[in-house]
Amino acid sequence: MKKLAALLACALLVMSLLSACGSDTEPADTQSTETQGADAQDAETEARTTFTVGFDAEFPPYGYMDENGDYTGFDLELAKEVCDRNGWELVKQPIDWDSKDMELSSGSIDCIWNGFTMNGREDAYTWSVPYVDNSQVFVVKSDAGIESQADLAGKLVGVQKDSSALAALEGDAADLAATFADLSQYADYNTAFMDLEAGAIDALAIDIGVANYQIQSRGDGYKLLDEKLATEQYGIGFLLGNDELKDQVEATLLEMADDGKFMEIAEKYGLTDSVCLGK
Repeated sequence: MKKLAALLACALLVMSLLSACGSDTEPADTQSTETQGADAQDAETEARTTFTVGFDAEFPPYGYMDENGDYTGFDLELAKEVCDRNGWELVKQPIDWDSKDMELSSGSIDCIWNGFTMNGREDAYTWSVPYVDNSQVFVVKSDAGIESQADLAGKLVGVQKDSSALAALEGDAADLAATFADLSQYADYNTAFMDLEAGAIDALAIDIGVANYQIQSRGDGYKLLDEKLATEQYGIGFLLGNDELKDQVEATLLEMADDGKFMEIAEKYGLTDSVCLGK
């Protein structure tokens, strides 16, 4: 009996030690898993090989298809330089502008970089520093007899869907928009300019950089009204909370501003008066 009692006591002691060991190691395993998750995220950032930029392919000079069928533009050249300096491959992903949030949240793109207005969206994305000071203006035919915004009363006006110009006309400039005979929304500005040329609309509300590019490429038949519809700034929009990627891209962009590469690209696209970096 004594021998049996001793054996039972020994078994209980072993079970107790095993239980204690399990209790001690469980939190360590949990902590290890969390650390491994963070390490994996860091490793993913360090191991990045591509950088996918979402852009509107009908928004020159910031993003568009050239005569050779290649996507190019001011923002895409900036992104290419950022990629070259970080050892990444640039993936140019044209998107429908009104689907940009879905593309970003699904992970199909890493950022929205294409004349993307920060104002009014400050809390919806993680933003880079602003790099362009932009304005919205009206473009009309030179011989249309329209000299001011007051002359747009009773006229047919066009604007791009989900654009800053539309936001202005539905917001602070809603009283002005109420005087129009109609406000037509377009998927892209190339189509809108075709309608302006054909006389289907009398004026087009548009970003000034895009307006200057379109007028330069189409000849002297158009002009800008002197009064600005609104003013804003462009930034690079990342998924809310993606500070690590934003910081890396922004640091490279600021480096480009310091060494003159940013202004060199801006000059190529006639945007030296609009940019706010590198000055």
